Amino acid sequence: MADQNVRNAGFTPSGIERGSLGSSLMSQEARASGGGVPSGGPTSTLQELGARGTTHSSGYTSSGISGGSRASDTMSREATAHGGGVPRGGTTSTVQSISMGGKGGRR
Repeated sequence: MADQNVRNAGFTPSGIERGSLGSSLMSQEARASGGGVPSGGPTSTLQELGARGTTHSSGYTSSGISGGSRASDTMSREATAHGGGVPRGGTTSTVQSISMGGKGGRR
């Protein structure tokens, strides 16, 4: 289900679909970072997963983040950088939300 949710958000093997949640996320992220989408951010992470066609090998699943995975490592680093919590709109929360069929914590 997580793989389909990432595709439904517009992250596909052929790129980010025009008019999708993914394109909106990319636009917001580019504006916030001064014109580009940073490596390791939500958009680049989701597009990498969409291009591969799978989220499970990275640890983002429809039932949560898998222990010992790339996702859990990202979550740990992000929490450490933010004083122990994972910020809303950050890479971990956005990617996990979309993997579970949500809107990525964006408004």
